[in-house]
Amino acid sequence: MDKFDDSAPAGRDEPVFDAVLYPHRSLSPTGFLILMLAIAGCSTAIGILFWIAGAWPVVGFLGLDVLLIYVAFRLSYRDARRYETLKLTASALSVERFVRGRRVLAEDLQPYWLNVLVEEERSGQNRLILRSHGRSLEVGAFLSPPEKSELADSLRAALAGLRPA
Repeated sequence: MDKFDDSAPAGRDEPVFDAVLYPHRSLSPTGFLILMLAIAGCSTAIGILFWIAGAWPVVGFLGLDVLLIYVAFRLSYRDARRYETLKLTASALSVERFVRGRRVLAEDLQPYWLNVLVEEERSGQNRLILRSHGRSLEVGAFLSPPEKSELADSLRAALAGLRPA
């Protein structure tokens, strides 16, 4: 989760809660470069040993390994360009989902009737569900269980501030 803004609204359309959700990536671009250089360096050293021993075809397979690892990481980083935004105002909770820079989902839910549920599954995973007027929407599917619980608690607190006592 990138940001939370739990400040009180100045007007009806001022956000009470604003969050941008990104998938977690444990390897930074600099870490990726260092890892790829280490893998390429090890493969080169091993390839030289095989070349000297006369098993030169092995060098091609070592290069193929490095290429496949690079492609797998690039695909993973491409998937990291997805994100979701949640913006709560007094009149609506707006949920937008973006994949590779394009908006693929835009939903507005009425906050007065909104239920924020964390459904736990047998596998230990959980789902963060927003329900309002018979509609359900899962948000933050890429978040870890503790992050989903934290987001649910923050969103419930913001909703409680909007509703009359």
